[in-house]
Amino acid sequence: MRWQGRSRRKYTGGRLHFHRKKRKHEAGRPAAETTIGETRRKKIRTSGGGEKMRLLRCEFANVADPRSGTTRRAKIMAVKSNPANPFFARRNVTTKGAVIETEIGDAIVTSRPGQDGIVNAKLI
Repeated sequence: MRWQGRSRRKYTGGRLHFHRKKRKHEAGRPAAETTIGETRRKKIRTSGGGEKMRLLRCEFANVADPRSGTTRRAKIMAVKSNPANPFFARRNVTTKGAVIETEIGDAIVTSRPGQDGIVNAKLI
């Protein structure tokens, strides 16, 4: 179980003694790890009845050009670099901050594909 509760250690390094067990609302979910391929999405129900869209695979990105002020839909060729994890670039995993190679040039991802269900980027 991925757990998003408090750490077992204090900031000083001392041990915290919990007075209760883990709770369901503290549980996390595995990361989407969006890769390049034919678009696939998955709907997730969140706490409070809301919804998130997990983007499992994506083929296109909405790329904004800051110079001209236009946005175009461009095909994603590869992930050049990813500051979240160096191995993500090798596996073509797209996250926020990743530099992607598109048909109109290199772009940096500004959306969170695993949470928003879409890839938005801006040209570098």
